[in-house]
Amino acid sequence: QVQLVESGGGLVQAGASLRLSCAASVRTRSTYAMGWFRQAPGKEREYVAAISGSGLVRNYVDSVKGRFTISRDNAKNTVYLQMNSLKPEDTAVYFCAAGPTISDLGRGSADYWGQGTQVTVSS
Repeated sequence: QVQLVESGGGLVQAGASLRLSCAASVRTRSTYAMGWFRQAPGKEREYVAAISGSGLVRNYVDSVKGRFTISRDNAKNTVYLQMNSLKPEDTAVYFCAAGPTISDLGRGSADYWGQGTQVTVSS
């Protein structure tokens, strides 16, 4: 069983930056791809980004490319999402997830989910 705990959300103005963190309760290196999803009020959960177990492969949804960066520190069992140039449409609850591969996460299929952290971007 893997527990994922997100942190780093908050209220910021448009154009600001935030860094989300997701700490895993057990070692995830080379075992799980890690990803971030988000869900805005009244909308379905949306895939944002994912990173392979080794950290060598990364994938992003088009709407965040060039603004968000996913990374992982396997020594700390932690994955990060650096979010720059935030826009009001980025407002959502952000969830961390762990799955077998980036492809699985891209399809919304994950083995484990965190509880989420709220990100609110004001205009």
